[in-house]
Amino acid sequence: MDSISTGRSIGEYSGKRVSDDLVKKLLQSAIASSSAGNRQPWEFIVVRDRNRLIEITQVHQYSQMLKEADVAIMICGDESREKDDGYWIQDCATITENILIAAEELGLGAVWLGVYPNEDRVESIKNIFNIPQSVIPLAIVSIGYHVEDKEPASRYIEDKIHYDIW
Repeated sequence: MDSISTGRSIGEYSGKRVSDDLVKKLLQSAIASSSAGNRQPWEFIVVRDRNRLIEITQVHQYSQMLKEADVAIMICGDESREKDDGYWIQDCATITENILIAAEELGLGAVWLGVYPNEDRVESIKNIFNIPQSVIPLAIVSIGYHVEDKEPASRYIEDKIHYDIW
């Protein structure tokens, strides 16, 4: 539970390399998630190439931390593998959250960068990475060793909780 309650978006990185073993652990944690109809519509692109990371920053205005990140994981959904229209979004969102929680658990900093549903971002990212037509990039997670620890944010607001009826 600590990794859930203490996790924060961390976009300043030390430059230390994130090992391939840790990247694999992040991906294993990601796919431990359930999916609608067990269709598992997700696909991943692990990005280490500095030029590609920088290219993303030119089409995604909120991704500047990728200039310092050691690695990024792109989470995509393959619409051709879903049972019912639109559930790939939920499936891939849970995958993304699992990566963030696992990164915190492994002592890494990470930031969720939304791609979908912004059509310009989707098309730009698809072009950069030669992504097939049926596959849609949902998010990119920027990952690295953090420079500083951030205090946990308290986001629990009782007024937003409703019981049995609004």
